[in-house]
Amino acid sequence: MLRTTLLGALAAGFMSMLLTTAATAATHKSPFNCGKTFNANNWTPGHNPSGSIDWQNYGSDAINGEPVRATAGGTAYFKNAGSTSYGRWVEIRHDDGTRTRYAHLSTQVRSPGQSMSVSRGTQIGTVGSTGGSSAPHLHYEQRFANGAVDTSPTVEGVTVYRGQKKAITSSNNCGGGDNPYTPDEVCGNGFSAIDSHGLSGGRVYLLWNGSSGQNCVVTIKSSKVGSPSSVSASLQIEGESKVTDSGDFSYYAGPIKGAAANQCVKWGGSVGSSSWESRFGHCGS
Repeated sequence: MLRTTLLGALAAGFMSMLLTTAATAATHKSPFNCGKTFNANNWTPGHNPSGSIDWQNYGSDAINGEPVRATAGGTAYFKNAGSTSYGRWVEIRHDDGTRTRYAHLSTQVRSPGQSMSVSRGTQIGTVGSTGGSSAPHLHYEQRFANGAVDTSPTVEGVTVYRGQKKAITSSNNCGGGDNPYTPDEVCGNGFSAIDSHGLSGGRVYLLWNGSSGQNCVVTIKSSKVGSPSSVSASLQIEGESKVTDSGDFSYYAGPIKGAAANQCVKWGGSVGSSSWESRFGHCGS
């Protein structure tokens, strides 16, 4: 009985690992502008951490100064390790618990210590050579939800195993399925996402501005991007009437803002026939 249980647990763990790898492989695009080709180098041995990728020049295409874009959506955290290790770097925590890291950046779109919600294709910085880097390149990692590095990361459907170097052309930020807008951009300066809920064809976000004491709700589309289609966003401050923005929009619905310091809010949105609304909560933030 114990042997059977153990084998079953091992099999379940193995299947979970395969599913996690498959999910990672299915979601990430190149971290560069549409049509750009660069070498993805999964150096071995000696690359730290093992399994990470160094993106470098391809042919006559120089990578230095290239815009760096999120390979998948999530929340980006901006950091600076100084003159050692990663230098200026960003970690994006994705909705499925996985993470990506982008290091040795020359510039970042937010200051260290700040965060922002990003969609796939959102620019987070530019390629440089900060930290422990001897030449301009982008250090890139894909990490599982348990924090372990994926030693065979997949980008643009191409798996780069340890010891391999592959030239990969970006389809990131090419339009169609990639929304160029982020919740932070739509709501404006001072707002940051504190909650979100997935919809079929998009995601609704709740943001907070501590300086003004305001909430903001916006629904960002991930399907039919760039084409008018039904989408909505709503915000209700407890004791007040619900405010809704709905219509056929190309990229997003909202922003809906309301002063809600020390008050509970109900928020929600829809994309097509997929809709969701919260209970009253986030009382004061």
